[in-house]
Amino acid sequence: MITVRNLRYRFGDTVAVDGIDLDVLPGEIFGLLGPNGAGKTTTIRALTTLLPVPPGVVEIFGLDVAKKKLAVRRLVGYVPQLLSADGALTGRENVALFARLFDVPRRERRERVAEVIEAMGLTEAADRRANTYSGGMVRRLELAQALVSAPRLLILDEPTIGLDPVARASVWDRIAEIRIRTGMTVLVTTHYMDEAQQSCDRLALMNRGRITAVGTPAELIASIGTGAGTLDDVFRTYTGEHENKGFRHVQQTRRTASRLR
Repeated sequence: MITVRNLRYRFGDTVAVDGIDLDVLPGEIFGLLGPNGAGKTTTIRALTTLLPVPPGVVEIFGLDVAKKKLAVRRLVGYVPQLLSADGALTGRENVALFARLFDVPRRERRERVAEVIEAMGLTEAADRRANTYSGGMVRRLELAQALVSAPRLLILDEPTIGLDPVARASVWDRIAEIRIRTGMTVLVTTHYMDEAQQSCDRLALMNRGRITAVGTPAELIASIGTGAGTLDDVFRTYTGEHENKGFRHVQQTRRTASRLR
């Protein structure tokens, strides 16, 4: 589904991604974990064609991202970390805009828009402006935007940041329902270890632009050899030197996201 070989990315003197290899299998939910500054978002932007990469480095569904950008974009749904819905438009108008942007056939648009709005539990609020939505509703609206083109791969960058536990659970329930129904593959970044442990089939830990560990949640917990460990222990083990800085940045980002709700 996703194949990455020796991906490197540098911004000036800063090495953001330092030669990573990555394989994501069809139909799985794959989590990419790590502190802020580890290179996760840069990796996602390379996968979604938002950053240029050399030929032969990244393939999505066997398509070389460097050579087949438009074809790749038609297969991928992307929900960025920062809020992307237009508050001046209704929920339905936001989703319809994405349907047009992704060239959903005109004769199918109305039905597709209604279908993903219903799947995200937003039918009753669909004709309200998005700036009246709660934070959880906005995130579900952004999922609807990403899903209206029926992507085979859904990429989510911190999809539940700044949300309360109930809203977080609602977002993940919707993701699970869509994945079960369609067989869609999901790549997600999150700083919530409980989400990663409960929802992801496999995980990769990233630190200083490198992949430091890959496995199922159970395999990673077993790898640290503490007996009754948790993914929080795994995170500290594989990214410990950045732990304090990373979580301070996460807290700041969550406070910002909360103000935007």
